[in-house]
Amino acid sequence: DCSSQRNLNFQGKNQAKKIGQFFIRNNLPISKIYSSEWCRCKDTALFAFEKFETKNFLNSFYSIKFSHNKDKQINDLKKFIQNWDEYQNIVFVTHYVVISEILNYPSLSGEIVISNKDFKVIDTLEIEY
Repeated sequence: DCSSQRNLNFQGKNQAKKIGQFFIRNNLPISKIYSSEWCRCKDTALFAFEKFETKNFLNSFYSIKFSHNKDKQINDLKKFIQNWDEYQNIVFVTHYVVISEILNYPSLSGEIVISNKDFKVIDTLEIEY
């Protein structure tokens, strides 16, 4: 229910569009785009890339209501990545808590975090509003 969630504002929508434009401008091939099921992430994926699929292992587990999902989500995400063809680029649109947990990196809203299959951060890029 998007009416009960924090949604993208005008700046967030522009930032998402700039993220998509960054990939196009730099001719970065993407095989698949996956988003959290939460509205803010789905909107980001929509404005940035248009086509995406949702995966529940990308959902936030920040609040007490969802914290019991953390271990299963992280395990499912790790399995998914380990089974992914390493020669294909994938994009995950997800939450700070997921990125922090899997990469041990404190990401910012709208930041692109690039990692390898071993969950090591290779580089980051902040996209301005």
